Amino acid sequence: MRSSRTRSLRARAGLAWAATLPLVAGALALGAPAADAAGHDGGRHALQGTKPLWATRQADQGDTSASAAVNARVYLAGRDAKGLADYARAVSDPHSAAYGKYLSPAQVRARYGATHDQIAKVTDWLKKSGLTVTGTTNRYVTVKGDVAAAERAFATDLHNYRKSGHVYHAPSTTASAPATLADAVLTVTGLNNAPRFAKHHSSELPPPEGVFRNSGPFSSYYGSRTDKKLPSAYGAKAPYAIKGYTGKQLRAAYGAKKWTGKHVTVAITDAYASPTIAKDADTYAARNGDPRYRRGQLSQVLPKDYTHIEDCGAAGWYGEETLDVEAVHAVAPDSDIVYVGGASCMDDDLLDSLGKVVDGHLADIVSNSWGDIEANETPDVAAAYDQLFQQGAVQGIGFYFSSGDNGDEVANTGTKQVDTPANSAWVTAVGGTSLAVGKHDSYQWETGWGTLKAGLSKDGNDWTGFPGAFNGGAGGGTSKTVAQPFYQRGIVPDGLAKANGGGVMRTVPDIAAVADPNTGFLVGQTQTLPDGKLGYDEYRIGGTSLAAPVIAGVQALAQQARHGVAIGFANPGIYQRYGTAAYHDVTDHPLGAGRDLAVVRVDYVNGADAGKGTTTSLRSLGKDSSLHAGVGYDDVTGVGSPGAGYVSSYRP
Repeated sequence: MRSSRTRSLRARAGLAWAATLPLVAGALALGAPAADAAGHDGGRHALQGTKPLWATRQADQGDTSASAAVNARVYLAGRDAKGLADYARAVSDPHSAAYGKYLSPAQVRARYGATHDQIAKVTDWLKKSGLTVTGTTNRYVTVKGDVAAAERAFATDLHNYRKSGHVYHAPSTTASAPATLADAVLTVTGLNNAPRFAKHHSSELPPPEGVFRNSGPFSSYYGSRTDKKLPSAYGAKAPYAIKGYTGKQLRAAYGAKKWTGKHVTVAITDAYASPTIAKDADTYAARNGDPRYRRGQLSQVLPKDYTHIEDCGAAGWYGEETLDVEAVHAVAPDSDIVYVGGASCMDDDLLDSLGKVVDGHLADIVSNSWGDIEANETPDVAAAYDQLFQQGAVQGIGFYFSSGDNGDEVANTGTKQVDTPANSAWVTAVGGTSLAVGKHDSYQWETGWGTLKAGLSKDGNDWTGFPGAFNGGAGGGTSKTVAQPFYQRGIVPDGLAKANGGGVMRTVPDIAAVADPNTGFLVGQTQTLPDGKLGYDEYRIGGTSLAAPVIAGVQALAQQARHGVAIGFANPGIYQRYGTAAYHDVTDHPLGAGRDLAVVRVDYVNGADAGKGTTTSLRSLGKDSSLHAGVGYDDVTGVGSPGAGYVSSYRP
């Protein structure tokens, strides 16, 4: 996962190989209306969460210049926000009379979308405040102007605040809209400029990043090769890591059987777009036993221009798209795949990508391998995401999000927390496992993904600092901001749901699949080779960025088993199957209490070849920070991973 300097820069969730990379950080805030703070009239509707927590009195640097520029996005509430949420629940709940009675995009707009009158009134208010309307959709109105106009519009003063060594402007109190527009305005984003870089970037994407290769020796399947000369661990010789699982092995592990995802479309959202994706995906399929792509089977929906290329590390996202596409095709080789690329890794651009999927109903299943930490998600942005997820739910669209790659996030941020949007009550959060597929593609076991790393001593006689330091693991835990959704009641233990000491809260993840990069997936991608030329190469990769598209692929199989009837928002059905043969109940000690597991991994020092030698390390499995995979629901793997009976359980 790629780190970022700002709240709204989204990170790739789980693109992990030599080591997993961190998510990003920030803060939450709620506040009261600020009608008096700037001498504005009363009768206002508070837009909760628009004053960030970092905008404190201690950090206050004074008024923002009245002439400074502001670019904001006013999200529209639509004509029946409560009705939308209620129907999203009913249409997704197998126990409801409305279950599966999905609406078309046109019906959603007619029943829940913003009216022409609402849009006109919002537009008039913004213009009369002195802001210039730069764009209007059925979901939001974008505006630009100076600080003085923004302060008039939203009845708050903008101040400068010091944050992480930089100064940004933000509302000094919660922003608001006129009370007469309370039913029309959902929220506003952009009044705080911490996450937004006002830099001009070329719209030309950079070339692929430098090549990454795995060094051998490898196991061809789990446990097939060991070196008796290496020191023991946990009372046995650990096997070498696999070279990388392929579709045949993953399909066998997760009960694909005869199902292939035929007549089902999976959408993938990420930022930017790999310039070589079509060629890479086809080459990978041919080399690794997957069916070749049909004409039109893989398509892309891309923006006209790209922004924030440097800030987001655009080239790093090429591998994310490649992994997601190849993993979905490996698991569900007959499903259609539509890639919807964001103009950047900023919230607004990713929301636009998700909006394209919903508005055009481009797919029933949406895989999203990106995220942030919960402390970084303000309620205003969360509201915009949830509105989209609810609109998707009533249309029969399900969203699957990686749970993160830093375990409980303490090692990464110093604070125990979950990731977002995986924390949303309206998405399926996908956790991660370490997977053992044995000889003849037989499923052996899984542990929760959590890695401790210890290097081989210089004399080769022991593992230095055994069992080693935390090296990454599946995200999970208990939300501090999202209440427990109905489908988790009676299944998630109170010890987890109440872990923060307050009310009963949303617990992450919901379901899991292979994520450990040490038991990961083989991916093929065009990269920049050591000689500077571009060339196709393959390497093993992991992270919950792998788990999400694997689960999306499995869901495509399940939808095919339902004769193509959309599963929609899957969580109520996922939890309905809890405790059945549909799942592998994943634990950290699948071979019995006290029997720990590990693999040996050899890596090139320079990540490309043996020019600077190799390093050998021991990677312990099932050691995910303070999180634990145990019997029943847990905060590493949720209800478990898909078992032999999962796909067939969806048959009518």
